[in-house]
Amino acid sequence: MSQFVDECGLNVRGGDGGAGAVSFRREAHVPKGGPDGGDGGSGGSVWLEADHNVASLLAFRDHPHRRASNGTHGSGGKRHGRSGDDLVIKVPEGTTVHDLHSGQVLADLLVSGDRWLGGDGGRGGRGNAKFLSNRRRAPSFAEQGEEGEERWLRLELRLMADVALVGFPNAGKSTLISRISAAKPRIADYPFTTLEPSLGVVRPEGRTEFVVADIPGLIEGASDGRGLGHRFLRHIERARVLLIMLDLAPTAERPPDEQLSVLLGELEAYKPDLLDRPRVVIGSRADVAETSEDFSGDRLSAMTGEGLDPLVHRLADLVVQARETVVRRPAVVVHRPEPVDIAVERGEDGTWEINDRRVKLVTNLNDLTNFEALDYLHERLKNMGVDRALSRAGVREGETVRIGRLEFDYEE
Repeated sequence: MSQFVDECGLNVRGGDGGAGAVSFRREAHVPKGGPDGGDGGSGGSVWLEADHNVASLLAFRDHPHRRASNGTHGSGGKRHGRSGDDLVIKVPEGTTVHDLHSGQVLADLLVSGDRWLGGDGGRGGRGNAKFLSNRRRAPSFAEQGEEGEERWLRLELRLMADVALVGFPNAGKSTLISRISAAKPRIADYPFTTLEPSLGVVRPEGRTEFVVADIPGLIEGASDGRGLGHRFLRHIERARVLLIMLDLAPTAERPPDEQLSVLLGELEAYKPDLLDRPRVVIGSRADVAETSEDFSGDRLSAMTGEGLDPLVHRLADLVVQARETVVRRPAVVVHRPEPVDIAVERGEDGTWEINDRRVKLVTNLNDLTNFEALDYLHERLKNMGVDRALSRAGVREGETVRIGRLEFDYEE
């Protein structure tokens, strides 16, 4: 069975954390004020969330960059900065998230409400009040805010059609989908011009968008495999609403009531619960129908536009109802494994580099121009096992080591 994929690139970035403040309390009649710099606020994170009211990835084609808001800086008087707001990006159900460069699958957002953290917000820096200790009575440094996590993603959506167009070959299905969406299927005046389902996103004004699938024409015996019937019926199986189109043209091989009987019979034979799906039955190609045609239902002409608007709004109502009653299935989310040990790698230029996120976080948060801050940083890195990791990796005296923004010559 062919898979129909909608995909796009997406750049996400968490907000930057605010910097901590360096401040000392100076008030009259307070002999020993001490440090009182407040912490910076953390940046907002970017979340991807599946939502059954979103039908496509079209919104990301023109706006691929999404960023959460930054945290604000701390200030004196131990006043903390405000944290940035999280950004929640709504994606369709069934969206698979890949790393754009490696192709690794990061998450599968299958059903409405599934969430995945796409870009972590940067941590706010601690103010100098947090570095007060018995050994350090007047710390003159604070941490900088951490930059938000940035990542390029590729979103892939295996489209589940909200509405499937069902009918005999040459019943006007391709013409209809071309009128109500931007899809451009092959259209001709002979049967079986559609050999693969076409998908179109319908966006009624003021209504929820939904996806329509133009299913290749069914024939009698499709449930037994005639005319590639099983391939076509599998696509119908995934749709929430069925639009059954009965050909009213004089050239139709069967009268409308017989067409309906055969189509419903094939659906029931393939999978009986397909008849329990919400469905709309219309007479198509009304522009060429004879006035005496024995059909009492709603008529449609995709060529002239007769009956188009009422049909689209009727389908939108049924889609909304079907989405609200969907049965929740177990979600599958692929989590990124985090390395346990500190990894030390050697680049082509001979420079050693530590890419451990925790170690880079501690390094980048500190003010590398302040000697007191550097002394504190060295103590933190040693306690985290960085010295031990460098020794195990075989780093020699005088070789260059890079950790985030910090670069130094190694000394045992």
